[in-house]
Amino acid sequence: MEQKPFIRVAVGVIINPEGQVLLAQRPDGKPWSGWWEFPGGKIEEGENVHQALARELKEELDIEITTSYPWVSFTYDYPKTTVELSFCRVYDWKGEVRGLEQQAFAWTTPTQANQLGEILPASVEPLKWLTLPESYAISHFQQADIQEMYWQKFEQLLNQGIKLFQFREPNWSEGVGHGTLKALFEKMLAKCHEHGAKLIINSIHPRAWWALADGVQLRAQDAVQLDERPIDNNKLMGVSCHHLADILYAQHLNADFMVLGHVETTPSHPDTPPLGWETFQQFAYEAGRPVFAIGGQSLTSLSKAQEYGAHGVAFIRG
Repeated sequence: MEQKPFIRVAVGVIINPEGQVLLAQRPDGKPWSGWWEFPGGKIEEGENVHQALARELKEELDIEITTSYPWVSFTYDYPKTTVELSFCRVYDWKGEVRGLEQQAFAWTTPTQANQLGEILPASVEPLKWLTLPESYAISHFQQADIQEMYWQKFEQLLNQGIKLFQFREPNWSEGVGHGTLKALFEKMLAKCHEHGAKLIINSIHPRAWWALADGVQLRAQDAVQLDERPIDNNKLMGVSCHHLADILYAQHLNADFMVLGHVETTPSHPDTPPLGWETFQQFAYEAGRPVFAIGGQSLTSLSKAQEYGAHGVAFIRG
């Protein structure tokens, strides 16, 4: 059988201050004409991803990129071609967007994009990933007699607009499956939902609790005990990763995202060497879906993490 052509493509996820993304309609005469996609194009010989993207967006939309971050890269098999897509998020640019190839374009939210028409298959998952918040806060109640300290922090984070939390309490004095802890989990879940936020539960806690949460965060050692995704696709599933093997297994389980680290030195792992940003970037490139950086992270480190390909940051102390 004849081998399909392999094409490397740079793709721009152009995001305006209102949080809308730009989609373009493929013009007549091109394959998949009339379908909507993120703008971008083929990476030419001698170009890196950012150079190709800058050239393509200038040629297609007459804009000059001033700020862009690597995001997710993955390979997609079309009937006639295999395409490696390297997505970059673009937050700042010079010039007014206009279709130089006579193509239609539209600003839309990721959840409303399908109202435009048919979405190019390789753009479907990235639109879903864009609904994932960029800040992921992990609980730190620790024990019953000091739980109010973190509750105040939790409410502060909610008021700051954080929309994704993880319930993870490995040090609860009465045990990770105790009724007092379940009551606290249910209280936190209700508070999250009041604020339009989601609460994911760590797999250290009883599996019977998972169905109550908005998703599950699998520890690496729990993930490898599973043969398939343990929850429905309408809930979020993250996998905690420390090595490349963890990332590959998370792909096997069809994780929605990964949490990778620890990236920098952290009080919770004082004797374990950190990954560092270069290794983080290499592993994140292999993930094929959004990756949160963890370890020494906070809301103030978000931009740096995104420079190295992170979707966002996960943190305990913030």
